Amino acid sequence: METRMEERKRGKSEEIDDDQEKWVYDSSVDHKGGIPRRASTGVWRASLFIIAIEFSERLSYFGIATNLITYLTKVIHQDLKTAAKNVNYWSGVTTMMPLMGGFLADSYWGRFSTVLVSSFIYFLGLSLKTMSELIPSLKPCKTEACSNPAKLHVVVFFLSIYLISIGTGGHKPSLESFGADQFDDDHSEERRKKMSYFNWWNSALCGGLMLGVTLIVYVQDNVSWGTADIILTVVMALTIVIFYIGRPFYRYRVPKGSPLTPMLQVFVAALSKRNHPYPSNPAQLYEIPKSEKNQGRLLCHTDKLRFLDKAAILEDGDQSNKPVDKQQSPWRLATVTKVEEMKLVVNMIPIWLTCLTFGMGVAQASTFFIKQGSSMNRKIGHGFEIPPASIYTVAAIGMITSVTIYDKILVPVLRRVTGNERGIKILQRIGIGMVFSVVSMVAAALVERKRLQVVRKEIVEEGRIGGISMSVFWLTPQFIIIGIGDGFTLVGLQEYFYDQVPDSMRSLGIAFYLGVIGVGNFLSSLLITAVDHLTEKWGRSWFAKDLNSSRLDNFFWLLAAMNAVNLCVYVFIARRYSYKNVQRRVAAADCYDGDGTV
Repeated sequence: METRMEERKRGKSEEIDDDQEKWVYDSSVDHKGGIPRRASTGVWRASLFIIAIEFSERLSYFGIATNLITYLTKVIHQDLKTAAKNVNYWSGVTTMMPLMGGFLADSYWGRFSTVLVSSFIYFLGLSLKTMSELIPSLKPCKTEACSNPAKLHVVVFFLSIYLISIGTGGHKPSLESFGADQFDDDHSEERRKKMSYFNWWNSALCGGLMLGVTLIVYVQDNVSWGTADIILTVVMALTIVIFYIGRPFYRYRVPKGSPLTPMLQVFVAALSKRNHPYPSNPAQLYEIPKSEKNQGRLLCHTDKLRFLDKAAILEDGDQSNKPVDKQQSPWRLATVTKVEEMKLVVNMIPIWLTCLTFGMGVAQASTFFIKQGSSMNRKIGHGFEIPPASIYTVAAIGMITSVTIYDKILVPVLRRVTGNERGIKILQRIGIGMVFSVVSMVAAALVERKRLQVVRKEIVEEGRIGGISMSVFWLTPQFIIIGIGDGFTLVGLQEYFYDQVPDSMRSLGIAFYLGVIGVGNFLSSLLITAVDHLTEKWGRSWFAKDLNSSRLDNFFWLLAAMNAVNLCVYVFIARRYSYKNVQRRVAAADCYDGDGTV
């Protein structure tokens, strides 16, 4: 009798396993709205279509952003101060728009639709920018040279780049999260592939960046701005078509309204029951019955932020086996999963704040590092001169190299050593990158001190006119180091803000990651203003009108010290962090945290 029962149970278990291998039960749907087939949807077969359009977007963005100040000063003839302000305004808008795009994708439009709409807006911006260079009535000048460009050109040009900002706002947070959605977190093989996905996503990003700051910038400087815009517009059009062709292979998440409302409901419910005693057993807290195929992932209870647990306390007359909407308002009673999702967001705040100093360091690579290079010897071979913006490719090479070595060599070794599915924890990866950020600032300070010594010798003492003889390749160490740091921290932040937010907020999570870089840029500007004011008050500003009269080395030392102190604070917070605790499908009591640990 026992043998037959065991065989029956084994047969049922195998039937469930076969069913889960055939279908994907992670709340996603296929393009027809049904349950996706595992064999024909998702994973790399879908992600490659998505990575292609990301390559195109980064090619366009960096092709425009890195040379924007050159266009404003040389073509539109703005003075340097006005041009710098316009670049900062555009960068600020472009940085903040993903918050709106991520919210719309998670709440109402869905990620696929948001990417498609924002891609068309992006394409419209590129097309308008191209027309402003090619159509005679929209050109900046009707003659070969003029000091005052046509006002119509200026209006059309700014309209085009702000359309690109809007397109970026929907594109960036939705596309990366949509790509990660193609991997099932509850399937061990797909979960491991997702960990590699973020690494190769950033390799594609760096590939677009490298071509943007080399090929596109070269065409802009040596052929024409219109030709460069034609290339960007055509590439974007082709990748939109490629992205749409992949439609049958994608897995889609159906938006379920604002993800912010449930968090507010948890807070209100906890506040209304603030005087209730905690239950003696967390199992007494309210949770919906687990349905293997129809419900999204449920989270296990954690002991932190216990005040919020009161939102899930069952009051007299409540019955835990009935859905919330049939017995009480969600403003009065929340599930354990909703409470834990609120805890996830609260726990992210200190991590986000301690990453801002790293964002300030990253901001130097596209500003002062390039400014250093513009004053150095950039000639190669028979008179060919590297464009200043192209120096940024060294950081991209460092990032691609570190990501490849990490994914192909370090992770397999670390998995065997630590027993962790990821190799090391997400926050450990972020912390390693922060160490490289400190080292890159130290390297930048040392190179700048050497550059100032050469300036003093060749320009001040010898009276040399023009640039200095010191090669631009002296900047290679700081760019390589910051690129390696980006391979750890930036990729880790993308994975962290996708994986550790509630499942319904993943596009917003990517927007929070982008906010680290955006706010880091704003804080860098504020720090420069404060340091300029204080050092000028003390006798001599570190930021003179001429780079050779400035003291950027001191500013880099300051950033190195700030990053070192911030790293200590980050380590203190990260060691006490609790990862997302997800229920496995096999049993409600079987939990694993979002770091891959059972």
